Amino acid sequence: MSRTVFCHVLQKEAEGLDFQLYPGELGKKIYESISKEAWAEWQKKQTMLINEHKLNMMDPEARSFLEAKMQAFLFEGQDVTVDGYVPPSQ
Repeated sequence: MSRTVFCHVLQKEAEGLDFQLYPGELGKKIYESISKEAWAEWQKKQTMLINEHKLNMMDPEARSFLEAKMQAFLFEGQDVTVDGYVPPSQ
């Protein structure tokens, strides 16, 4: 049986993550209040940010930038946008 959480992003009960995916207190908060669906949506946004900003994930500033965007998306209701970004057509 899967575990459920009240997802902060979706504002409803949804399937929770299987384990803590991010370290520290922030990781614990994500595990307790973010659903698999919302995390998958964040991963898409994260990939877009890394690619469009050409982030080097070895750079601590790039990781801090992404963490701030992640917190804003998951807990503050802010969408992730990149000026001039046009999603690929399917």
